[in-house]
Amino acid sequence: MILLSQIGFITPASKRFVSQNKRLLLPLFLLVCLAVPSFREITITALSDAFFQVSVFVAATLLIYYYAIEHLPQLELSYLSAKSPVLEIFFAAVLGALPGCGGAIIVVTQFTKGQASFGAIVAVLTATMGDAAFLLLATRPTEGLTIMAIGLVVGALCGVIVNALHAKDFLRPTKQEQKHQVKVLPTSIIKISKPVWMFAIIPSLIIAFLIAFNVDFDQFGKYTGTSISIFGAAMALFTVTIWAYSSKGESYKEVTSEDDEYNPPSKIIKVLQDTHFVTAWVVASFMLFEILVNIAGLDLKNWFAHYAYLAPLIAVVIGFLPGCGPQIIVTTLYIQGIIPFSALTANAISNDGDALFPAIAMAPKAAVIATVYTSIPALAVGYGLYFLS
Repeated sequence: MILLSQIGFITPASKRFVSQNKRLLLPLFLLVCLAVPSFREITITALSDAFFQVSVFVAATLLIYYYAIEHLPQLELSYLSAKSPVLEIFFAAVLGALPGCGGAIIVVTQFTKGQASFGAIVAVLTATMGDAAFLLLATRPTEGLTIMAIGLVVGALCGVIVNALHAKDFLRPTKQEQKHQVKVLPTSIIKISKPVWMFAIIPSLIIAFLIAFNVDFDQFGKYTGTSISIFGAAMALFTVTIWAYSSKGESYKEVTSEDDEYNPPSKIIKVLQDTHFVTAWVVASFMLFEILVNIAGLDLKNWFAHYAYLAPLIAVVIGFLPGCGPQIIVTTLYIQGIIPFSALTANAISNDGDALFPAIAMAPKAAVIATVYTSIPALAVGYGLYFLS
């Protein structure tokens, strides 16, 4: 650190950035774990698993997704509402059901401009699963599509019911409330990861598929499996570090939500931003799991088995937290077989992803009431699936 300061890599401004950026806590924690001999093996395993089982597939899924939707028009909900209020609600639910938070943010923005009803807000927030959908689709595509379908149906029904109960302009913000909107762009450090990913993505995908098919790498050489694990761990640590430096990381929002779109827009950069974000939270989840199981001796799977009736309720409560980070933890627990599908569904309906941040900023009362409304179907569907399973 002193040497880097002397040669100019660390300036007073960068020191201040490091001390204030809460995102840096994760890569620093990982480095400490790698430095401690008793933690090193489980840390390398957790990092490698996060990269090969999640990050690689998420990056590939995001790339296909963003290229597929590039030419899809963004219809104005005010036009659809004029033609049919039910059509407006259904389209809002469709936008919410799409992976990521983009569709939900579109509806929130149009609501604040007076172009969408409060029912559309409830529909889109009920239907959205946020960035956790990319993780689920990449690892469990059948369950991912099922969750999207459930969210779409439940969201559309809730939106229609809410609009039947409230006036068309219910809780829309005034023009004065719409003025204070600030867009903070991330730093350009994200560009550093582009050539690394371009070099690593193809061999990483091949390795990831071989791992998925339970191929024993030691048959290709004594140290092949170890080398692959170290490579995966290095890529995960690199990805988490780039994520940490891609934002000031000062607020809860900057830690738990994806970064604002880089300017000028770029599909590749957007794919990397989202992949880094998902990877960081998956790594945090994996490390938390490993520490609780191997260090604290807590059997999470056994605990949830004994208290399974609490799982949907806990998942709904976590869904109240803004941002996609906490929801990625819930999805990771499901993928690891710790929580049931009913809890995952309850969280998917309850959580509002990153769309809750602009909603809170531009229409706080509507955001709070919409979140309360989404918890009702979340509990109903979650416990309905729990008792049916």
